[in-house]
Amino acid sequence: MSEKTRIYLQPWPIRIWHWINASGIIILILSGAQIRFPETLSIFSSYKSAIEVHNTAGIIVAISFSFWFFYYKMVKNTLDKLYIPDEEDIKHGLVRQLLYYCFWYFLGRPSPYHATPDHKFNPMQKSAYLAVMFVLMPLVGLTGILLLNVTPLRVLVLMWGGIKVIVALHFLLACSLLAFLCTHVYLATLGDYIKPMLIGWEDVEEHEEVEPAPEVVIPGYRPVRHYPEYERALLEQRHS
Repeated sequence: MSEKTRIYLQPWPIRIWHWINASGIIILILSGAQIRFPETLSIFSSYKSAIEVHNTAGIIVAISFSFWFFYYKMVKNTLDKLYIPDEEDIKHGLVRQLLYYCFWYFLGRPSPYHATPDHKFNPMQKSAYLAVMFVLMPLVGLTGILLLNVTPLRVLVLMWGGIKVIVALHFLLACSLLAFLCTHVYLATLGDYIKPMLIGWEDVEEHEEVEPAPEVVIPGYRPVRHYPEYERALLEQRHS
């Protein structure tokens, strides 16, 4: 038998950072689209206004990114633990979570991973956030800085292949970020991910702790023992 318990999953500094960052990225996408396609889109009052809004939003996102890195690395010291997949995530967790998103969710099966304050992200989230936060965001920011004021950074611009190369790279990186944002929003609807980012708390089911028994073999399951689903399966088999 299980009962509901509340866990404090998202502290207020991260919630504030998340929504500032999300708003900034959306503004960057809208203003960037008008800058890229000025003859087709007219979201802001003028082309010049779109550039000013884009530059301002870019600076805000860059500052918020620095805050995110400082908070998790210096204050909480959990950056590596939260965002870098471990060996078990790579061997078993990625496949299990992918199967859940593609098939098990639509069959009504529970998620194989349940967030805790120390382990907020499932293996797929870790992999995606690792790529986005440590590769995509820095590259978008770097190319954006090079385009922000070309003249003082002329040597760096030429080192990267010229202004056209940087513009093309910045646009492709922005498209990748847009694709991630759409996927991120969709996957957030597959679980209770939005509520904790609004109020910080998440309601979870509390299950009886079960010590894993090496001699028990569950068909179709690998021994990923930190998954509550595995522990429940062990419990059901022992009581059957």
